[in-house]
Amino acid sequence: MMTISKTLIHALAAFESIRTPGKITAALRAGGEGALEAAFEHLDAATRIDIEVKAAALDRDGIGVVIFGNDDFPESLVVNGKPLMPIIFHKGNKELLYADGVGMCGSRHVSPQGLHAADRCGVAVSNHDLTIISGYAQGVDTATHLAALRSGGRTVIVLAEGIDFFRIKRDFAEDFDPDRTLVLSQFAPTQTWQAHAAMARNAIIFGLSKALVVIEAGEKGGTLAAGEGAMKIGRPVFVLDFGERTPPGNKILLDKGARAIATPKDLQAALDRVAETPSTQDTSASLF
Repeated sequence: MMTISKTLIHALAAFESIRTPGKITAALRAGGEGALEAAFEHLDAATRIDIEVKAAALDRDGIGVVIFGNDDFPESLVVNGKPLMPIIFHKGNKELLYADGVGMCGSRHVSPQGLHAADRCGVAVSNHDLTIISGYAQGVDTATHLAALRSGGRTVIVLAEGIDFFRIKRDFAEDFDPDRTLVLSQFAPTQTWQAHAAMARNAIIFGLSKALVVIEAGEKGGTLAAGEGAMKIGRPVFVLDFGERTPPGNKILLDKGARAIATPKDLQAALDRVAETPSTQDTSASLF
C-alpha cells in the first residue's frame, strides 16, 4: 500500500477512534503518526475495512492529507508547539499550502460597497503574487476567490465541512482552475456543515496567511472572530475603513489595534510590506 494511503488511513482512524482535535493533537504530540496507526489497529475488523475502503476512494479522487508532526505539515499552522488543527485533507495544488498568502474574510450578506472592495482587494493581492485564502462562502469569500482566478492568481479554499462535500459552485464554473486552486478541510471527510465548524476553519485562513484582510465584520460572528484570532497569534490584520459607513465589527478590530485601510494607497503599502515586492498597481481610483 502506498505511503499516502497509509497516511490517509491513519487520519481517518484518528477521527473514528480519537475523535476530537484536542485529543488527536495530544496523541500526535505524544507518539506522532504512530499513535494514529495504533488507534487504527485497535479498531474492530469491520471498521478497519471501512476505513481502508474510504482511504482508497479519497486517494483515487486526488485527496491527500497532512498530519501534525510530519515534515509536510505547514509550520505556519503551529503556534507555541501546538497545531491550530492537527489534520488537514487537501485536494488540488498542494504547493499552495506553503505559498505566501493573504487571508480574506467578510460577511456572506456583504453590502454593495463591500462587494466592490472585496473584488478590488482580491485583484490587488493577486497582483502582488500572493495567494488568496478564504472560506468559499457566498459574499466576500466568493468575490475574493474569483478575483484571484480571474486575474490569473491563485487561491486556497478552506471548507467549513468535510472534503467529501466540496463541489465547484456555479459561480466558479467558468473560472475554476485546479492548477491554481487548493481545497482544504480540517474535518472528517463526511462531516456536514455546522456553525461551529465555520468558526473553527478560520484558523486555517489566518494561520496560513502572512496577513488577514477584513472587508466587512459584524459586531459578532465569524469574521470578527477571525480578525481577533489573527491578532492573537501575531498576524497583521488590515481592516477596511469606510468612514461613517464602517461596519461595527470593523470598528471593534480597529479599536483593538488593526490597521485601517481607507484608500487603495493604504492597501498597496500594506501589501508591499507583506509581499516585499514593489507595487505596480494604479492607486488613483476609489477602492470603495
